Amino acid sequence: MKTSVKMLGKRGFFAHFARRTATASGSPITFGFAVGIIVTWALTGPVFGFSDTWQLVINTSTTIVTFLMVFLIQNTQNRDSQAVQLKLDELIRSSEKGHNALMDLEELTDQELERIHRKYLQLADDAREQLRKGSSDTGSPDVNLDEDPKGG
Repeated sequence: MKTSVKMLGKRGFFAHFARRTATASGSPITFGFAVGIIVTWALTGPVFGFSDTWQLVINTSTTIVTFLMVFLIQNTQNRDSQAVQLKLDELIRSSEKGHNALMDLEELTDQELERIHRKYLQLADDAREQLRKGSSDTGSPDVNLDEDPKGG
């Protein structure tokens, strides 16, 4: 997929750069290149007498690369997570029996999430009980998200 730089703008350019860098950094070629750098550095140890400067080169280099990669990978992960959430929201929205109230759950408080989690744990327990009785555990039981199954 070709992406126009004009279309990207300032924000889009960084996102595009971050995604491409994250993808490239996870490739076997990049891994081989990194191993090659480490091997080269190790082999030059005797030439430089295993000096403090020799050690500082690898320490500084790896620290800088790691520092920058944290931000690039976090950016890519945030975008991927948001895209997955939007896809899940669309599945909920388009499902006839789906609860639209479940969209954007990541914005709820921990207590609200725990209350809904308990409701779904109860549904799973009920389904397992149905299986033990020889019944089917399939279907779409009604869920009242306003009720708390444990009274908490």
